[in-house]
Amino acid sequence: MKKPVFLVTGGSRGIGAAIARGAAAEGYHVLLTYAGRADAADAVVASIRAQGGEASAIQADTGNPADIARLFAQADALGPLAVLVYNGGITGGVGPLVDQADDTLAQVIAVNLTGALIAAREAIRRMSTRSGGEGGAIVLLGSRASELGAPNQHVWYAASKGGIDSLTLGLAREVAADGIRVNCVSPGPIVTEIHAPGRLESIAQSLPMGRAGLPQEVADAVLYLASDKASYVAGAILPVAGAR
Repeated sequence: MKKPVFLVTGGSRGIGAAIARGAAAEGYHVLLTYAGRADAADAVVASIRAQGGEASAIQADTGNPADIARLFAQADALGPLAVLVYNGGITGGVGPLVDQADDTLAQVIAVNLTGALIAAREAIRRMSTRSGGEGGAIVLLGSRASELGAPNQHVWYAASKGGIDSLTLGLAREVAADGIRVNCVSPGPIVTEIHAPGRLESIAQSLPMGRAGLPQEVADAVLYLASDKASYVAGAILPVAGAR
């Protein structure tokens, strides 16, 4: 029998890679996406297989609906979809809104929010018990920026993540009766490549814990929400931000 599929977007590096490895250890076939770094994705897949797990990688731009359709077709070929983690996200640069181009704003919204809407829709079509599915879990990656606003850094990114918060709350109520739990993990500053060089070091002393978080600390929260241990958790927005 085919293993249940755990689909994680942006799974080649950082938080996504940690989620992928953890999901494989729990017995899923992990399907991870990457935007442009095939070598990084291949390394994650190889590390999972070396531990006896099952994993596949596929190139997909989650800001492109056609790529998302191709991604879910690949998931269907692997087995029944059990978990979707929408992890991919971009900031589009740093600076005040007044200096940003239309294309930057559109791309951030397309990848961070519209892609999440489309991916969640496709997951629901497969998971819904009303449609013959077996239920499942959707975990969206938000950001503490949605509450802090990220002024003079990337308010457009914060706005896109505010949309993720709203999507979590509304969709959780919409599909709870379909056997699908929708939750969100909202990280604070985490040691990943999304940050400009030197940024985390410059703000470390201002953080309540005096440090940024680690990808594994976020992955652990995601894996909990995706698991049966969180069977009555739905519509939650869980900060993993060291009290920030």
